[in-house]
Amino acid sequence: MALVYQFAARARPHGGKRMTVWSVLIVDDSPAIRKVICQLFTREGDFEVCGEAENGQEAVNLAQELRPALIVTDLSMPVMNGLVATRILRKMMPAVPIILYSAHIDSFVEKEAFAAGASAVVPKSDVVALLIARSRQLLQDLAA
Repeated sequence: MALVYQFAARARPHGGKRMTVWSVLIVDDSPAIRKVICQLFTREGDFEVCGEAENGQEAVNLAQELRPALIVTDLSMPVMNGLVATRILRKMMPAVPIILYSAHIDSFVEKEAFAAGASAVVPKSDVVALLIARSRQLLQDLAA
């Protein structure tokens, strides 16, 4: 079930100056994992979750509607997996960074993810702060 929130890639006042707020679409078939990832991004002042999807097909549909600044997707999902969704999303939105965030990362999956158009691959086994740091890096590189 897709969840849509407000779209936000805007500036927000922060400590006397304006801070860019990046919108993020979270894609994972596990409601518990989606909740944790959403909370992780929401705690950061420079991110807002604009929507959630439980499979790649929902992600493609929501991305067209919401135009997020960043997409974080799982690999193994029903209906459409993260690699297929990444291929479609990359064609639809060539400038939007896509992070494959999965528990099933090995050298083959990593190679396939980059071939599909992923901007980064972050294993779920890594510290979650790495997901935020990599997200910021990708968006800042894009803005530069």
